[in-house]
Amino acid sequence: MPARTMAFVMDPVEAIDIEADTTFVIMLEAQRRGHRVLVIDPIDLGVSDGHATATVRPITLRREAGNHVDVGEPRHVVLDDDVDVVFQRKDPPVDAEYVTATQILSLCRRARVLNRPAGILAANEKLYALHFADLMPETCVSHEIPRLIDFLARMGGEMIVKPLDGKGGEGIFHVTNKDRNLFSILEQSTAFGTRRAMAQRYLPGVREGDKRILLVDGEPLGALMRVPADNEVRANLHVGGKASATALDAADRIIVERVRPWLERDGLFFVGIDVIQGLLTEVNVTSPTGIQEMNALDGARYEERILEAVEALLDAPVDAPVGG
Repeated sequence: MPARTMAFVMDPVEAIDIEADTTFVIMLEAQRRGHRVLVIDPIDLGVSDGHATATVRPITLRREAGNHVDVGEPRHVVLDDDVDVVFQRKDPPVDAEYVTATQILSLCRRARVLNRPAGILAANEKLYALHFADLMPETCVSHEIPRLIDFLARMGGEMIVKPLDGKGGEGIFHVTNKDRNLFSILEQSTAFGTRRAMAQRYLPGVREGDKRILLVDGEPLGALMRVPADNEVRANLHVGGKASATALDAADRIIVERVRPWLERDGLFFVGIDVIQGLLTEVNVTSPTGIQEMNALDGARYEERILEAVEALLDAPVDAPVGG
């Protein structure tokens, strides 16, 4: 495989947690394989004469806490001329600036963009899963508090409420009809009835774990179970959830088979799907994580398989413009 130039649109590389960050190990593996690694701040994406441009910085990485990166001099490039693949790895929220950056990346034609910008823009991480509603817990999306209260009653007086644009468990509440803070929580979740929120039937199986399944080019890469702390409803690792080893079961494979053709159609190359109690809850397409935790649990290097898939993609013929 010839050396390629791989650019990562991401949060500041200097500030990442090298013991947990998935983007870090993907970049480190790209470097180990002899590829050139660049970083791009999303605000540094632009357009010139219809071509996506960026101010890029070359980096050299090492697994050394507090001294994990050397950053070279910035230079301005046309992405299609100077870059082979662009990884869109900026963390949510998917706000106006994120949308603009993604729309600029959709102008790439020769450079591969992973995940495909049009696919990311079409795939809200909460709403995308609703294409497979029969595989999900009962779900209601509304800005109307009375409608959410009615849904709560139909769910037996217990539900999960979460924002449509959150990340890492932010803004997730487990509410019951006996909670004296119920209306206050729903007011905050809906910004007093002006913003949609998602409500889902509470799945008690979450106490046993929220399974994250990572998919690369539609195929399962691996999985881990995130088990919430005793005093938490959220299983996210950065709020105290504990990672444990797991494997795909029959229900997981049914979900993967249903989701795969949609991911392939929409150019969603690296995705994390969340499964609780055998039911799909989210499809994470912006910046899925979990590689380092899976490596630690399985004694593996899953980033190698990601780079192998990327290299195969770059070697494959392009039948249509990519990036859009």
